Formats: sequence, structure tokens, C-alpha cells
Amino acid sequence: MSRILSIDYGKKRTGIAVTDPLQIIATALKTVETKNFFLFLNKYLKTEQVEEIVVGHPKHTNNKDAEIMEEIRFFVKKINKMFPNIKTNFYDERYTSKMAVFTMVQAGYKKKTRRKKENLDKISATILLQNYLEYKNNKLI
Repeated sequence: MSRILSIDYGKKRTGIAVTDPLQIIATALKTVETKNFFLFLNKYLKTEQVEEIVVGHPKHTNNKDAEIMEEIRFFVKKINKMFPNIKTNFYDERYTSKMAVFTMVQAGYKKKTRRKKENLDKISATILLQNYLEYKNNKLI
């Protein structure tokens, strides 16, 4: 099997998480500057098989898209154009940042570590991916 990769897109930084090849566990991979994302992804795909990319879909509590969604759609179009054999999906990312902060507190991360946005971004991507895996597995039952 191939991996599933998740993206927590941001204007400055993008958090990335990935599953194991059996698509059971989501693991934080990296945070990259968004301007360098495609360079990173191209390099990563030369060594790892990825069958699907899940992109965080930011929504407000009233279920309307966040303002950044237009930029994310453009970003995903570029992914689809560069890597047409990899399926892309959007998945609701509401509250992943809050859950990431809670996770870091529960894990005992020091305040200095929690303040680093790159840690928050990759943990948010991991939570997004784990939620997606749970959704996908429940859908198959």
C-alpha cells in the first residue's frame, strides 16, 4: 500500500503529516515554508509512494468556508497539475489547531516548544490526517 499525506496549509508555513504504508497511523512529518512546499513534495515523492493527499478545509463554525479557502483551492490545483496520479481530497480542519495545543500540553511540551508555530502546524496536520483515517475507516464498515 501507499501512504496518505496531509497538509495543513498556511500562507507562511505548511504542516505535513503522513501515514505508515498500511495507512493505520498518522505521524507528523515536517513543517515547510509554503513557498518551498512543491520543492519538498517533489523530493519526497521520489522516495515514498503516496496515493492520496488530504488538504485541510478551513471552515467557520457556521460551516462557511474561511477566507483563505480560495488560496487553498489554487494551491490544490497546482498539486493536481504537478502530480495528476495522486488523488486529492479536502477534509474539515475545524478545531485541529486547538486540539494540537491541547495535545502538546498533555504531552508535556514546554511553553517554549509550544510557542513554535511550526510544531503546531505539523501536529495540526497529524490530527487532520488521523481524523480523516477514522472517517475513511468508518465509511468502509
